[in-house]
Amino acid sequence: MSISRASRWTAAIVAVLGLWSCSKEGALNTLAPRSAQSLATASSMTQTITIPFDSNNFITHKPNSFFPLVPGTTYDYRQETPDGVETNHVAITQDTKMIVGVTTTVIRDQVYLEGVLKEDTFDWYASDKDGNVWYFGEDTKTFANGQVVSTLGSWEAGKANAQAGIVMLAHPMIGDVYQQENSPVVADMARVKALNETAVVPYGTLTGCLKTQEWTPIEPGSRAFKLYAPGIGTVMEDENKAGGPVLLTGFSTP
Repeated sequence: MSISRASRWTAAIVAVLGLWSCSKEGALNTLAPRSAQSLATASSMTQTITIPFDSNNFITHKPNSFFPLVPGTTYDYRQETPDGVETNHVAITQDTKMIVGVTTTVIRDQVYLEGVLKEDTFDWYASDKDGNVWYFGEDTKTFANGQVVSTLGSWEAGKANAQAGIVMLAHPMIGDVYQQENSPVVADMARVKALNETAVVPYGTLTGCLKTQEWTPIEPGSRAFKLYAPGIGTVMEDENKAGGPVLLTGFSTP
């Protein structure tokens, strides 16, 4: 699940900075299968991955270990911010939504500040036949005093010139760059930084994690690093903004 937006957590900020253990950025795994057309820049070890969208590629779905979409799965996160403790409950629902010819999975993401609902978002994802997980948009609401005060950030592929982006590659390699959100109002990008990190979070110590750097051209200078654990998904996010990192505190599967 994508911990994005202005919400993410944890108390045990303890060993968290050790979470970004020494970068294990070695050579590119050129033996990994690729389903994308790549533009390689050898000197910087950066590859911009572009995969043409085709709704026929979603007739069958291949699971992605770093971004599982198993209905009934829940995640809980915590972050300490200047305004107080934020907690984030994410649920992969049984619901689906048809978007540009693809049946997407609906994920509900609720953020609370000191126990009071702050954001309520429905995200739409689907994996293709190769295992790439695509992001088809979100319906997000921000609350104040129990009232909706903003829907900024909402978008849907196929509307207002928005297109589906890729939130997780099927075969990520160090240096891969790809577009996660693809609309005029949001344009999030990601780069694979490491493939075998260790995450120390309240939920536990998790190995073999994928590390990404994420940013958006809309907010120059804004950066976030995320860790994805195999079989779980997002376990940590650290932004270059006020507040501590967002850490996984609970995870359950059906």
